Amino acid sequence: MRLILGSASPRRRDLLAQIGLTPDAVIPPEIDETPRKGELPRPCCARLAREKAAAVPVAGPDDVVLCADTVVALGRRILGKPADAGEAAAFLTALGGRRHQVITAVAVRRGDRVWLRESVSAVKMKRLSDAELNSYLDSGEWMGKAGGYAIQGRAGAFIPWISGSFTGIVGLPLAETAALLAAAGCPLYRSAA
Repeated sequence: MRLILGSASPRRRDLLAQIGLTPDAVIPPEIDETPRKGELPRPCCARLAREKAAAVPVAGPDDVVLCADTVVALGRRILGKPADAGEAAAFLTALGGRRHQVITAVAVRRGDRVWLRESVSAVKMKRLSDAELNSYLDSGEWMGKAGGYAIQGRAGAFIPWISGSFTGIVGLPLAETAALLAAAGCPLYRSAA
């Protein structure tokens, strides 16, 4: 049995390492991550995680594929990965002083079976001063991040309150991930011999 991580995210690899797992292979799938017209954040996130899991090729029937998708939602609006600094600034300004949701869906596939769990966390971001916003944009940390920020980085200073899973906000909720991997028969806890 091989564990295949279907993600290029170094954060997801680091989170797996926290529970003692190292993927045997890292194979990021190529799918269109564009939300469908009128698609709500939670169903969109679940669909993308499933599609990613289905798109990862496996070598054997016992290979376990782990994929995830993270969506930042301001009400019904999905804030994806900003295309440029201008869009990142617009996202961060819209999030300022308000609560939003961070949804991470995790899909695990083994053979023809797929297990899926979602983590939904509430996050409040403070209103950013011009200096804070410009400094964050200059850092480039917003690039490739849903909603234009990474809570585990500099933006952690902008988040006074969360309710939910910190690891889910980072991009891989560990409690849900461990449960799914166990359901798929992936050994999580080995004694050190």
